[in-house]
Amino acid sequence: MNKSTIMSKLITKFTFAGTLACTFMISSIGLVNADGHGVYGPFPITEKSYNGSKKNSVSYGGQIARQLQHNALKKLASKGNPNDPTNAPEKKMLSYLNTKDKSKTLAILDPSPNSSKFPIKQKMIGELSGGANLSGKADKRIQTSWPGNMSGVDVIKFMIKKAGKTKGGVDTRNGMNYPQLISKYTMGAVLYHQACDNYLDEKMTASSKPNNKPYKKGAYYTGKEHSWDEAFGYWGAAAHTMKLTATQSYNIAKKKDLKAADYNNDGVVDLKTEMTYAHAYYASSYDKKGKTNYLKDVTKAFIDGRKLITSANGNKLSKAQLDKIQDYVQIICSNWEDVIAESVFKYAGSVYKDLVKIEKALDSGSGMDSAMQKYLKHWGELKGFAMALQAGPDNKSDIFNRLNRMMGFGPLMPNLSQVVGIDSSGNYIKDQGSSIGYYKLHMLKIQKLMAKEYALKAKVNDATGGMAALLEQVGTKKSAEND
Repeated sequence: MNKSTIMSKLITKFTFAGTLACTFMISSIGLVNADGHGVYGPFPITEKSYNGSKKNSVSYGGQIARQLQHNALKKLASKGNPNDPTNAPEKKMLSYLNTKDKSKTLAILDPSPNSSKFPIKQKMIGELSGGANLSGKADKRIQTSWPGNMSGVDVIKFMIKKAGKTKGGVDTRNGMNYPQLISKYTMGAVLYHQACDNYLDEKMTASSKPNNKPYKKGAYYTGKEHSWDEAFGYWGAAAHTMKLTATQSYNIAKKKDLKAADYNNDGVVDLKTEMTYAHAYYASSYDKKGKTNYLKDVTKAFIDGRKLITSANGNKLSKAQLDKIQDYVQIICSNWEDVIAESVFKYAGSVYKDLVKIEKALDSGSGMDSAMQKYLKHWGELKGFAMALQAGPDNKSDIFNRLNRMMGFGPLMPNLSQVVGIDSSGNYIKDQGSSIGYYKLHMLKIQKLMAKEYALKAKVNDATGGMAALLEQVGTKKSAEND
């Protein structure tokens, strides 16, 4: 029996409304699997008012520009110099935070433009987008995870100012590792926040950025096409991720696998389509251990959602199509959130292990420098990811408040001091914290909290097996104060 006969018999069994739903479902499934290659793009031009020469409607150069600006911030944050009266380190970081590189003068710093082992196609941020910056896209809400009642962009600027005046970007007196804090928080406050609390949230409703109109006047892509593309750019996966293993994707981010990155075999890595960034990198790091599939679950949902939008052929999306888009959004943002929660879990475990080493160093009188270096790095990652987790669309204030109380505004230092606030001049205010034993217990309670509230599977550095013994050691009365 041929396909037309089968379709004819199917259609006669439905009412008019059912016929429309069935036709949509079959056509969408057909399009989702039409190319078979699982690559994000190219997708045809469907915007009906466009008369130019473009053939591919995919556009997310601005988001990749921001990925590279974030990379540059992390790199520059380690160049702080307290003896520089010109404030050059701070000014350099602010240029990557604030500047829209229309003149193509803002150099790409990471990946290195001079590497022979991992050559890259672009050299300047402006080659990807001349109108993108980080500061304009940061979370505008008050950040309760950081002292001072600041907005997201003000928190980043505060950290940048501190990093610029701190040797190597690590404040050993107050315990702040600014390269890690700036990086992990920016990933959340800009990249995750924009994708899941903007482009995949408001802009996926019927009234915002409709698919039967260009995203902006003269654009070659529709409102929904471009909104979806922008969210994908913030995720940070290479366009050909579905053809990669998690280990290959991870090694691309590490600049260790040119062959896997160079999908079009032109000898260089196109930083727009062939590179792995940010949260897609962390998803890869968990998936390569074999317990999770965050990277491909999210990336496939992005590809399938884009194909569905393309299937509307420049027409307004129906309710059924919008509902299906919401299914894809749920897959994307729930898994994305879990990747960040996995990172909070992982680094809480790292901090716990570091505290064990610090206790031993205090007892033995040796090994403190090495233990503290790792402790401050891991605490910066923990705090940055915990702050990033709070940049999403959902108000989980009870979870977040507990997380912030147990972690504090700064790490517990060996002398038991801890940052508790910021004064009017921007100086840290410190007070006496709990014992190291209690702070270790807080790290395990953070792991318990993440495992309870999120669908974690990787659970790297799980130290919760030692919780009963630690409770017995430190007692339960005071440990309950901050949870």
